[in-house]
Amino acid sequence: MSMFTPILMPPEVKEYLSKGERFIKWDDDTTNASPVILRVDPKGFYLYWTYQNKEMEFLDITSIRDTRVGKFAKIPKSQKLREVFNLDFPDNNFLLKTLTVVTGPDMVDLTFHNFVSYKESVGKSWAEDIMAIVRNPLTSNASRYTFLEKILVKLKMQLNAEGKIPVRNIFQMFPADRKRVEAALHACHLPKGKNDAINPEDFPEKVYKTFLMNLCPRPEIDEIFTSLHSKAKPYMTKEHLAKFINKKQRDSRLNDMLFPPAKPEQVQGLIEKYEPSGINIQRGQLSPEGMVWFLCGPENNIVSLDKVVLYQDMTQPLSHYFINSSHNTYLTAGQFSGISSPEMYRQSLLSGCRCVELDCWKGRPPDEEPIITHGFTMTTEILFKDVIEAIAESAFKTSLYPVILSFENHVDSPRQQAKMAEYCRTIFGDTLLTEPLEKYPLKPGVPLPSPQDLLGKILIKNKKKQSASEERQDSLKKERNEATDQPFTVDVWAGDVTEEDPEEEEEESGNLDEEQIKKMQSDEGTAGLEVTAYEEMSSLVNYIQPIKLDSFDISTEQNRSYVISSFTEMKAYDLLTKSPVQFVEYNKRQMSRIYPKGTRMDSSNYLPQMFWNVGCQMVALNFQTMDVPMQQNMALFEFNGQSGYLLKHEFMRRPDKQFDPFSVDCIDVVVASTLSITILSGQFLSERSVKSYVEVELFGLPGDPKRKYRTKLTSSANSLNPVWKEEAFVFEKIMMPELASLRIVALEEGGKFIGQRIIPVIAVHSGYHHVCLRSESNMPLTMPSLFVYLEMKDYVPDTWADLTVALSNPIKFFNNQDKRSVKLKQGSAEKPDMQKKLTAAQTNGILNSTRTFSFHSSNGPAGAMALEKEETIKEVAKEVAVTPMKGRRCWRQC
Repeated sequence: MSMFTPILMPPEVKEYLSKGERFIKWDDDTTNASPVILRVDPKGFYLYWTYQNKEMEFLDITSIRDTRVGKFAKIPKSQKLREVFNLDFPDNNFLLKTLTVVTGPDMVDLTFHNFVSYKESVGKSWAEDIMAIVRNPLTSNASRYTFLEKILVKLKMQLNAEGKIPVRNIFQMFPADRKRVEAALHACHLPKGKNDAINPEDFPEKVYKTFLMNLCPRPEIDEIFTSLHSKAKPYMTKEHLAKFINKKQRDSRLNDMLFPPAKPEQVQGLIEKYEPSGINIQRGQLSPEGMVWFLCGPENNIVSLDKVVLYQDMTQPLSHYFINSSHNTYLTAGQFSGISSPEMYRQSLLSGCRCVELDCWKGRPPDEEPIITHGFTMTTEILFKDVIEAIAESAFKTSLYPVILSFENHVDSPRQQAKMAEYCRTIFGDTLLTEPLEKYPLKPGVPLPSPQDLLGKILIKNKKKQSASEERQDSLKKERNEATDQPFTVDVWAGDVTEEDPEEEEEESGNLDEEQIKKMQSDEGTAGLEVTAYEEMSSLVNYIQPIKLDSFDISTEQNRSYVISSFTEMKAYDLLTKSPVQFVEYNKRQMSRIYPKGTRMDSSNYLPQMFWNVGCQMVALNFQTMDVPMQQNMALFEFNGQSGYLLKHEFMRRPDKQFDPFSVDCIDVVVASTLSITILSGQFLSERSVKSYVEVELFGLPGDPKRKYRTKLTSSANSLNPVWKEEAFVFEKIMMPELASLRIVALEEGGKFIGQRIIPVIAVHSGYHHVCLRSESNMPLTMPSLFVYLEMKDYVPDTWADLTVALSNPIKFFNNQDKRSVKLKQGSAEKPDMQKKLTAAQTNGILNSTRTFSFHSSNGPAGAMALEKEETIKEVAKEVAVTPMKGRRCWRQC
């Protein structure tokens, strides 16, 4: 990525949004209905409304989770409001005027802001265009200065009756240290009394920047600036800035020809953009303050924005992707008690989740409507139909790629299962995939269709009624294992069959027997108590057919891509530790779903990384619990356009490659990376004056380096601009960067959470960057940030340091050898011959080491490849000796 060509454009705020529209805002709790003017500010930071008394209310755009219109918007329940809107009169057009905006800090704690327009269909355009701003990748991944700019925009909108900015509002924005706020205002020659006010014209962007520089000085950036520019002059020239960009802000592994370094004439535009002094701009000079704002700009985003948008190949089989997946999606709290809600399906899908779970149980008379709940617990019940409607409305708002409904079906009634199937057909309509695609028949050896093939489709994972041959095989198996004369109900997961007449209504289930109770209380939970699939539900199942895994060998022999096995985290952990390579191979062909063990009654989550490491596609988590595992899941699936699908590494896809996640030394022809990070400082970390520290953690393969580092606690209670002067934290050998992610978290003394950020290692930019922190639910925080220095490079063992120099800059290496030879020749007549021999030996060492460095071993598949390519590598190494080529070393091309 070049900082001179932006990859993403800021969100567009259409003129009618900033101009405003008249609505009536209503609230069921207060039964109030008030006329307002609804607007979005021109920068797209806030949705806000103004009452008739000029009072204003704001919603941060980043806090908006959804917008709804028509029958999906909220409808007044109080009789008073129903009368106001004539809801009980026939031919009422209320639904054509509705708009509901949903906000909240997480998926459970939601607020609904309800509006009614004066004209029909106005709400629909508002709903669509507001969400277009919310979903723009730059809304959440904005530059540091953009977040600071949000504060100024809000201050200038919150004016008093005289049209001025109340100083008390500034104190409220920066509450951590009032004396420093007063001093910063004084330095800008602005009033500083709590009852004073400031003319907006006296507080333009330039003055605001000066205020911030006084409030939050940046001594650490001054030190960086001083170390780079000419010591005798208080500015940096174009040449100095270009050198800084190329040396510090550019990935050293990039090829100079494909990604040309910055040139002095190019950086003039950056100086014009960020330098506050007009004279310096004319002279092509950058001041220390200009350097601060340059490092806060979008050109220095820590995230590679080309990986935030949809960039991966979406035409590979479904089994080649990690799929964003939810467990017991309906729950809002713990697994034993609490509220179930259809809203959780909406929120999960809106967050990019592509696989949701439905625990279905038989409804009671007289309605006999199927329900969703957590069986044998005190959680509340919700109607199956309401859940299907919620899914239909939200399925493709965030991502158009396929949604998988994972049914845990306990409805032991043919009539109610038929009702479930009918709801799916009628409510989902054409989006429901009821037949396999012609190109991908359900036959052994045929791969699964791709996410692109299934665009806009809903797939159902439910038990599939067995064929006659399968029933005979399972019946024989049952007879061998257990003799019984009693009718029995089969669990297809366990390979059983059903002998009931499917046309007859089953009797109400009685009490659970001891075996069922034990099963329910096990790690497997109620998943092991599923009932048979009747014809109507079975007919909806095609590419996702659940089946119990007997063994990896049998699965390989059957080679049926359309069957999926589910495992509790404990069972999956047992498989990955005992047979990791076989587990990876299994996940190349078909899919697996992992879910939390039944004893996690608090809805906590396991770390998904261990199961991603063996290629498990559906690593299902409790979305209502925003713990570290869920933070990692949300952060990673934000990438690739929030599609809910992430393409696995080719070693987890290609049949000719073998991958062992527990390999501690190397992975054949995969170049390991070294990541070093220095935590330099923090900005506006807390609303209180507190001491703080930072933790840095790596999630990756089991053999990756030390997982967690921690800075010291700051010596003083300073939330505005704490500085840490410590050595870099180094993760020396990240064996598969595509599978690793970096977590940075700021905490107050005592461990209170401030903010965090998790970024895939392959999406991290080298250089000095501001890390704009996120909440525990991965929502952007306006104020807190960390300033860090990151360096990404290929891992090179110390013993191969000379080799690295030779390959990256062969001319320089051999010039140094020649200079050394000259010096030796001047000192002794005998030394030149020795030096020639030494140089020749070193050259041969480079050629020989190249083979070792590329393939590491002469044993196994990697060794075979090394022997086959030895001559080719020697030729390439010779070319390197005469052809300068910076950046990616040539052995990467072998």
